[in-house]
This record gives sequence, C-alpha cells and structure tokens, in this order.
Amino acid sequence: MSEEKRGGVFGIGEPNVAFAKYFIGNSYLNPLTDSSKTSLVIANVTFEPGCRNNWHIHQAEKGGGQVLICVAGEGWYQEEGKEARRLRPGDVVSIPPNVKHWHGASADQWFSHLAVEVPGEETSTTWCETVSDEEYNSLW
Repeated sequence: MSEEKRGGVFGIGEPNVAFAKYFIGNSYLNPLTDSSKTSLVIANVTFEPGCRNNWHIHQAEKGGGQVLICVAGEGWYQEEGKEARRLRPGDVVSIPPNVKHWHGASADQWFSHLAVEVPGEETSTTWCETVSDEEYNSLW
C-alpha cells in the first residue's frame, strides 16, 4: 500500500512519537482540528501492520469517551471482557467513557481511523498494560 493510501484521504501524518510508549509497533498521527480553537479533537491515526495501542480508558465525570471512524485498511477494536471486533473502512465505533479497550491494525494490513475525542468534564486517559502477543495473535 502506498504511503498516500496508508492514511486514507486524510494522510498518514507524522510518526506518533509523543505516544509511542503506549503502542506496540509504529503509529502515525495527523491532527485534523486545532485544539487551541475548538474543544473537539479529531485526528487521523494510522497503524502499521501488527501495531496496536495498549489497553486504555478515556475517563470522564460527565460526557467524554471516543468515537473511531475507520477510513483505510483493516484493524481491530476490543473492550475488556468482550470479543474483538474486526474494523474496515466505513465502520464506526462509539466508545463510552470509562470503558477499558484497545484498537490497532490487523497483522498484515495498515489501518487508519479518525479518533474523535468527545468533549466532557474531568476528562483524562489512563494507559494500562500492553495487548500481549498471545492475546493479539489469538484473533485469527
């Protein structure tokens, strides 16, 4: 897949170095909104094949959560205690606040999604343990 196609119509962006410690593999970030001008944060996140983020929780006292809109490739989303869900372009995932989850690429394809941070009160992200190779490889 060409670099232009890897990020879908929004582009791959730059290496996601600020959050690299929370990912297995390489990811890329292309912010689409300016957080100094709006409370709605939207970014295109691109994962190389096999890349996934750690389990994490978008915490909020009121409102909050995250929406993923899949734009290119194929990936996975999983909430703690539930089966993993395969994601393809056009799929939308609404993640309630305070739900432990992870998302990332399939083993053999690049994957991009828009990450929409839902505004709320007292919001934060808690990063947890990695998604082990054993957990990840059990998906297929």
